[in-house]
Amino acid sequence: MKDVRGLAAHDLLPLLGDADEKVAQEAEDALERLGEEAVPLLRRAREEGPGRLRARALTVLARIGGEAALSRADVAAVERLVRVRLSDDRPGTLETCWSRWIAVPGGDRDGVVEALGLARPRPATFALARDVLDQDVHHRPVDSPRRYGRVFVTPELDGWTLVLGAWCDPCGEERAEDVLRLCTQLSARYGRAQAYYYGSQGDGSAWLIAEAGAVVRRYCETGEGEDELLTLGEPLPLERARRLELGLSPEWDAAQESEEDEEEWQWTASGLAPEIAAALGVSPLGLGPDTPSRGTGVLALTPYGTAHGVPPGAYRV
Repeated sequence: MKDVRGLAAHDLLPLLGDADEKVAQEAEDALERLGEEAVPLLRRAREEGPGRLRARALTVLARIGGEAALSRADVAAVERLVRVRLSDDRPGTLETCWSRWIAVPGGDRDGVVEALGLARPRPATFALARDVLDQDVHHRPVDSPRRYGRVFVTPELDGWTLVLGAWCDPCGEERAEDVLRLCTQLSARYGRAQAYYYGSQGDGSAWLIAEAGAVVRRYCETGEGEDELLTLGEPLPLERARRLELGLSPEWDAAQESEEDEEEWQWTASGLAPEIAAALGVSPLGLGPDTPSRGTGVLALTPYGTAHGVPPGAYRV
């Protein structure tokens, strides 16, 4: 196998079309590391060929500089591809390792975009949205504003519109109070609004329920030391039901419970967010091709994205 280490951009470029998939991938990674130095050659490959280089050249350009690195023709081509794929797009699960979302009843996607102060909404398939959300949670530093730069606003799904992304976090220090404010405002406009966090690797759950402009409940069970400080309102019926099933009192004070009872409840509550979301509306973890859907989803910039930009990347459509 060829060794691509140490090769210059003009030597690496032909290897994007190598018959050996591993060589082609290593050439792609090496060109990305060269950054702006490689952009002119990659753009030329997109314009002039040969054809075997074009697809990977586009991927590397997107990984280096995002949309800004693409020509107008390439941006238009990507947008056309999205439109084509949208013609038969169907809902699919939007679960990531750490899922955060806001849920609003109805199908007023554009109104939700406006109410949340989102910008530059652009049509997106479920596959594209899932890839963007996954990369944002796995490859962006926790303390980077760019982590909160974009969200996916779904089409109407079984009577609900969902907004997904790290920006929707109801329990993290960076976003908790703003999400509380936004859900309160959304509930005044739409009657109800909810926000959730769920860590699928045993990293806990959180839920925030607002109705008619007031918070009904906020509860977090994420293993963080100050979870209890975020608790607002009375337990939901589903919380009470689960505690009764465990043989625990439906009314409780963590400070007065036995350590054994508290641990049992923490373990149960840490996985409750998807169940509560499904019981009260729609969970993005339970979406599938049979989920009733109306309209088109969009990727949009949050105020963080408008101020700081979003990281470059290449995504599946």
